[in-house]
Amino acid sequence: MPTRDAIYPANRHALYDIHRYSAAIRSGDLLFVSGQVGSREDGSPEPVFEDQVRRAFANLRAVLAAAGCSFDDVVDVTTFHTDPDEQIETVLAVRAEEIGAPPYPNWTAVGVNWLAGFDFEIKVIARIPSTTSSHPADKR
Repeated sequence: MPTRDAIYPANRHALYDIHRYSAAIRSGDLLFVSGQVGSREDGSPEPVFEDQVRRAFANLRAVLAAAGCSFDDVVDVTTFHTDPDEQIETVLAVRAEEIGAPPYPNWTAVGVNWLAGFDFEIKVIARIPSTTSSHPADKR
């Protein structure tokens, strides 16, 4: 059974300690990233929604990088929105800049009524790239 290895970005923010969770867990060749919000290093939210979304993506990018991944390795995305109707256009615009070209990861967006003072959260599952592959399909 694979072990769980905690992954933290270099500039770890206060929320990990305040709420006692890991930024991500590596299990085998999969990376399960906890929900990333638009928090500053002290754990407070960015007050402007677009800035909060951009910082959430930046925080996510830092966690992925700490595990040797990028958005190209992301296979599953879940986002949480406190006001989806008002927020979706901003989220989609930032997402288009961050995620890159097709094929896109699968994506589930969920409307929620509470995110601990935040208005947007993004969590992902990524496949950790390896330098050598034993899977025949990977040798194409």
